[in-house]
Amino acid sequence: MKPTIKLYDLSSDYLAALDALAEIEDLPPEAIADTLDGLAGAWEDKALNVARYVRNLEAEAAAIDEAKKRMDARAKSTASRAARLKSYLKAELERTGLKPKAPDLALRLQNNPKSVAIDDAALIPEEYRHTETVETILKAEIAAALKSGKAIPGAHLVHSQRLVIQ
Repeated sequence: MKPTIKLYDLSSDYLAALDALAEIEDLPPEAIADTLDGLAGAWEDKALNVARYVRNLEAEAAAIDEAKKRMDARAKSTASRAARLKSYLKAELERTGLKPKAPDLALRLQNNPKSVAIDDAALIPEEYRHTETVETILKAEIAAALKSGKAIPGAHLVHSQRLVIQ
């Protein structure tokens, strides 16, 4: 397989050519323009191909997410059907008292260990309670305050950039 030129290398070549051309005093402007146009064209082609590949990967990720959603829905439906049949089977075992057996499985009812049922949570003594505190930072409100000129200790606005592929 033929090695491909990396966008990073094309960027380095372009910047090196800019520096080199700036140092040559007698070079005609047409030669500078031709050299930079050639390098910029190769760089743009590579950048556009990378962007096309990014779009392809994003589309593939979206397709995988959709397939995952369908599989999750199918798994949930299958688990619900199994739970309904298990409940039905339990009710019929309770009703008949039978204990069917086969070489690969046996059915019987088994008593579970005792579990706690809470009738009224308000009546439970404090010694049997645990309170958890969840702290959430309200970033939208902080952003609004900072944008209006208010200083918030421990926070500041950050300006960043993102790549847009249209």
